[in-house]
Amino acid sequence: MSEVKVNKISPRSGTGVQLGDSGDTITIPAGATINNQGTATNFGATGSASWVTTVKTSGFTAVAGEGYFVNTTGGAVSVNLPAGTAGAVVAIKDYAKTFDTNAVTLVRNGSDKIGGQAVNATLTIEGIAVTLVFVDSTQGWLVTDSGLQDEAPTPQFLTATGGTITTVCTDYKVHTFTSPGTFTVCSVGNAAGSNSIDYLVIAGGGAGGRGPNGANMGAGGGAGGYRESSGTVGSFSASPLGACVAALPVSATGYPITVGAGGATPNVIGCRGDTGANSIFSSITSAGGGGGGAQSPSNATNGGSGGGSAGGIPGGGTAGVGNTPPVSPPQGNPGGVGGGSSPAGGGGGAAAAGGAGTGPAGGPGGAGATSSINGTPTGRGGGGGGNGTPTCGTAGPGGGGGSGAPGANGTVNTGGGGAGTHNPYVAGNGGSGIVIIRYKFQ
Repeated sequence: MSEVKVNKISPRSGTGVQLGDSGDTITIPAGATINNQGTATNFGATGSASWVTTVKTSGFTAVAGEGYFVNTTGGAVSVNLPAGTAGAVVAIKDYAKTFDTNAVTLVRNGSDKIGGQAVNATLTIEGIAVTLVFVDSTQGWLVTDSGLQDEAPTPQFLTATGGTITTVCTDYKVHTFTSPGTFTVCSVGNAAGSNSIDYLVIAGGGAGGRGPNGANMGAGGGAGGYRESSGTVGSFSASPLGACVAALPVSATGYPITVGAGGATPNVIGCRGDTGANSIFSSITSAGGGGGGAQSPSNATNGGSGGGSAGGIPGGGTAGVGNTPPVSPPQGNPGGVGGGSSPAGGGGGAAAAGGAGTGPAGGPGGAGATSSINGTPTGRGGGGGGNGTPTCGTAGPGGGGGSGAPGANGTVNTGGGGAGTHNPYVAGNGGSGIVIIRYKFQ
C-alpha cells in the first residue's frame, strides 16, 4: 500500500475531483475531523442533520441540513423554515423541556406546506425532538423521526370551508350562510392559535297579522331568535346578547347549517301571521319569530321574539312570549299588547320588547341588536310594527318591517319581523335568518 502526503488537492481547470471508483471503500479513521466550510450534498445518512450546539433562545431562520437545540424557558420561539428543496432537512430539539409551556412555531417559507397543510405548525410536546424532510410541493415538510414517537408538528390555526368566506381585520375569516350549507372544519388548530369559533345564529322572523277591512287589528311579527357568542376569539364587538357567551369549540368534521325562512303573511283576511323557521348551527338553535295576531285568532304566537297581539278586539288578545324555548342569555323579547279600542301591538325584537298600541298609533317593533362579527356594525333582529289608524307602528331597528298599506316585509337575512296591516292590504312577511361564523386563521 502506498501513501500520498500533500497539503492540498486541486482539480485541473474545469474539472472535479473524484475519490476512488464505484465499489471502493473510503475510510475516515477514528480521531480524524472533516471540517466542512462549504456545501456538502449526498454526504452522510439520508435525512440526517448537522447539529448546531449554540442553543437558540429567540426567533431565527433555520438552514437546511442543520439541527437546533431551542430553549423556550423565556418565551415562545418562532423558527422560519428555509425554502423547500427536495431532500432538505431541518431538526429541532426541546432543550429545556418547556415546549408544552412555550411552544415553538414553525413558520413556512412562502407557499411551502407543512404536513400537507398550507399553515404554520407548532411543537407543543415537552422534550420532543423532530426531524423534518422536505419531500415535494404536495406534502412539503414531513416528520420522519420523532424522539417521542409523535407526529408533531400540528396545524396551529383552524381552517375551514363553506358559505361565503371573507377576510376581515387581517387575521380573521368570516363564513356567512344566507341559505343552507355545511361548515366543514379541515383542521382544528390548537389553543396557541385557534381551535374555537365565534358565531351569530338568527332565525327567520314572524309575519305580521292581516286585519279585516279598515280595522287596526293586524299586529307586527316577532324577530327570529338572536344567539351570539361574545367575540373573545374572533375579536369583534358583539351585541349585549353575546355577553359572557363562550366561543364554541369545534372538531375536524362537517357541520350542517340551517337558515330559517321568514314566516309567510296570511292570504286569508283576518288571520295572524305565520311563525318563522329555526336556524341551526352545531349545538346552537335559534327559534323562529312569532306571528303577529289578527282577528282570528287575535293571540300572537311565541317564538325567538313574540308577535304582537291584535288591536280593536274587546278584551284584547295575548302577545307572544319571547325566548321560547328558553335559553340563556335570552334570544328575544315579548311582543307588544293591543286590544280594546287600542291599535295592534308591535312584534318583539332581539334587544327590546314590542311596543303596545296606544291612542291612534300602532305599537312599534322592538329594537334589534348590533354586532360587528362580519367586520361592520350591523343591526339585525328588529320586530315588525303593529297596525294603527291613522298612525301605523314603526319598524323595529334592525330589519323589522314598518306597518302601512301594505305592511312592509322584514329585511332578508336579518330575522326581522313583518309588519301588520288591514284588508285590502297584505301584511309583511318575516325576514329570513342568517348564520355567521368567525375565527382566527393566522
